[in-house]
Amino acid sequence: MEQHCRQTQGMSHERLQRVDRFIHDAYVATGKLPGALTQVWRRGERVVNAVQGWADRERQVPLAEDSIFRIYSMTKPITSVAFMMLVEECKVALDDPVSKYIPAWETLGVFTGGFMAGFQTRPTARPMRMVDLLRHTSGLTYGFHQNTNVDAAYRQLKLGGADLNGTLDEMIEKLAGLPLEFSPGEAWNYSVSTDVLGYLVGKISGVPFETFLKERIFDPLGMGDTAFYVPEDKASRFCACYAVGSLGSTAVSDQPVLQDDPRTSVYLKRPSFVSGGGGLVSTAADYLRFARMLLQGGELDGVRLLGPKTLALMTANHLPGGVDISTLSPRSMFSEAAYDGVGFGLGFATTISQAATLIPGSTGDFFWGGAAGTFFWVDPKEDLIGLFFTQVLPSSAYPVRRQLRTLVYSAITDLGAAQR
Repeated sequence: MEQHCRQTQGMSHERLQRVDRFIHDAYVATGKLPGALTQVWRRGERVVNAVQGWADRERQVPLAEDSIFRIYSMTKPITSVAFMMLVEECKVALDDPVSKYIPAWETLGVFTGGFMAGFQTRPTARPMRMVDLLRHTSGLTYGFHQNTNVDAAYRQLKLGGADLNGTLDEMIEKLAGLPLEFSPGEAWNYSVSTDVLGYLVGKISGVPFETFLKERIFDPLGMGDTAFYVPEDKASRFCACYAVGSLGSTAVSDQPVLQDDPRTSVYLKRPSFVSGGGGLVSTAADYLRFARMLLQGGELDGVRLLGPKTLALMTANHLPGGVDISTLSPRSMFSEAAYDGVGFGLGFATTISQAATLIPGSTGDFFWGGAAGTFFWVDPKEDLIGLFFTQVLPSSAYPVRRQLRTLVYSAITDLGAAQR
């Protein structure tokens, strides 16, 4: 009987088994997801480790614990940590104007009309600050939003894609010629802001952005499979990526179609554009180490990247007025998070009203995801991490993130000390 169920780190063993079964029955067995890797960490132990399906469906290569995934926007928390490491060293401050390091941006205006060479603008109410880049209140945008003439200009200039040619320097130069969507601090808009942070990490630290990540984060944490490309000796572990809906337009059913073949992918070559917003590949094991560092206040296995007070600052809600994303962002905007009850910190979404989200969890948990369905969350109150890796575009194709959280939290039988 369930009241006599076995316990694993304060969680029902029987209920944890639902996680594996549900992902298999609802997604892998039905073909909606070619493969899925799910891990749950609680109180110092990995209590779920479910690896199912294919890494490469066409070649019948099974998914494995060490399979390499495109993590897309799960790159953003890593870039944000890198920037905050420089803040801790007092090499930059959160209220510094961005134009202090990018002088050409000092005269950026807010869009009022026109297109490209004929853009019309008005002055910003205040300068763009570093904190605006971290919390996506900068006025920058992504071309895929497809809502405004500014979005269209991003598409025309090929700004904001991890697989594009060009360099970070060229992106900064192109952005200098485009208006902002709004005056900094007045709205929340998912954007290339974190790519700009990557550029700034390189400029402020004096070493290339990708070198900074490797030497200051990946190597110290033992994240040996995390990089901006997949080297030849690891290519056999690289997953295929699939797409459904409009991104998989050749599909004749709801089954995902191949979107990026791992044998011919652009990720097999070192990129010229090093995207801090979405360019990394990684493994579940690597990202779990990063998440464990966050859970433990910036330290893992004797390696400290950030102080616990800095992590507390990063995971607080920084949206002006303490509001949630739905209050500060048009509903038509894409996000890797829900809107209601969710705020945004310095690189992560954070739950500010548990009741408003209608999803189990804890106020103060923080999280983010990637375009191909990868997702993680950290819950300090429950000493818990959830990690889900798959490769199907777009991330909004299925409600698996909400379902996974529901399954995991329903397995808790012994609340964390902060919840009691």
